[in-house]
Amino acid sequence: MDHSGHGMNMDLPPFTLGRGLEFSADPFFLVGCILALALYGYAVLRLRRRGDGWPVNRIVFFVFGVLSIALVMCTKLNDYGMVMFSVHMVQHMVISMLSPILLLLGAPVTLTLRALPVAGRDRTGPREVLLMLLHSRYMKIITHPVFTIPLFIASLYALYFTPLFDFLMGSKPGHLAMMLHFLAVGLVFFWPIMGIDPGPHRPGYVMRMLELFAGMPFHAFFGIALMMASQPMVETYKNPPASLGVDALSDQNWAGGIAWAFSEIPSVLVLIALVFQWYRSEQRTAKRSDRAADRDGDKELAAYNAYLASLQARGQ
Repeated sequence: MDHSGHGMNMDLPPFTLGRGLEFSADPFFLVGCILALALYGYAVLRLRRRGDGWPVNRIVFFVFGVLSIALVMCTKLNDYGMVMFSVHMVQHMVISMLSPILLLLGAPVTLTLRALPVAGRDRTGPREVLLMLLHSRYMKIITHPVFTIPLFIASLYALYFTPLFDFLMGSKPGHLAMMLHFLAVGLVFFWPIMGIDPGPHRPGYVMRMLELFAGMPFHAFFGIALMMASQPMVETYKNPPASLGVDALSDQNWAGGIAWAFSEIPSVLVLIALVFQWYRSEQRTAKRSDRAADRDGDKELAAYNAYLASLQARGQ
């Protein structure tokens, strides 16, 4: 396959981390990252100006989420990813599994809802449109595990093991659409599991953990399949440029190892986030119960004590 369709210099020197991290921005992702940071910062300032706070940790998560996208799409990692399967797999794993988790922990939808003004009576503004979208039937479908888990799995097997991947890699718009797809799939998969933002599908914490573990093993199996293959499986990477000095099969083995290893990283991050959210939720529930008890003189405890006293009286 001809890799020159993106207009890049294909005589790339052998890959090193230093060369991979050199600035080489994809214009679409560069503008998108700058815009995302600017809008998020503006929304935080709006809250601060009216005296409302916004957690610093959410700002940090969101900024790192955007920077992780810029890391793989606005550096020469993106150039090397066109001709090296291993580097492409780093891009895929980061933008589909690490970036979405960090962005969701930044709670951008909650921030937007708090920053947007409420429309007047019988009027519909941007905030109301966003709320209608969040509670729409469409959103219920795309955040349900019956949809998200198969989509998460198909983004690996149906893409890499069919001619679709080679077709998308043959043009700049195709490559751009594929990377956006990876990001969108990651957001849709992780949002109901550990996202802070409101959504139509939000099961209990045990079910969320089950959803997480239902999808993650397929990443490991995919990586193992690449590592065990005796010949290159993806046409795009069968003939890497001689200037790279890489063997296609060895590069594929590295790609499989990266996919396998990366399946563990988000699992740990999401589990930590889930356990913390669960702990916070239990704390809030306990505080509400304490406040209710203070207001009503703890009627529930008094009723329970009266019930025990009645049992004792009958026993006599």
